[in-house]
Amino acid sequence: MFRPQLPDTPHPPTTFTGQHQVQGPVPSAGRPLTPYVGAVASVVVVGIVLTALLAAVAVTAVSVAVAAVVLRSLVTSTTRR
Repeated sequence: MFRPQLPDTPHPPTTFTGQHQVQGPVPSAGRPLTPYVGAVASVVVVGIVLTALLAAVAVTAVSVAVAAVVLRSLVTSTTRR
């Protein structure tokens, strides 16, 4: 009941005897991309520089905040004594 039903006559495998065609390079349909490479590179470099500056500002802000907390605790501890 659950066994697969095999066909009575096996089919021979088909073989392809056609020739393989080699195509040449496709000509570009528009302007070359060479002028845009410099613009893309400059946008990437500017993005990296701005990200590094933002990270430097964030680290500086955190260090100033920590220094302010430490100084505040030192000032309040001397006034209590």
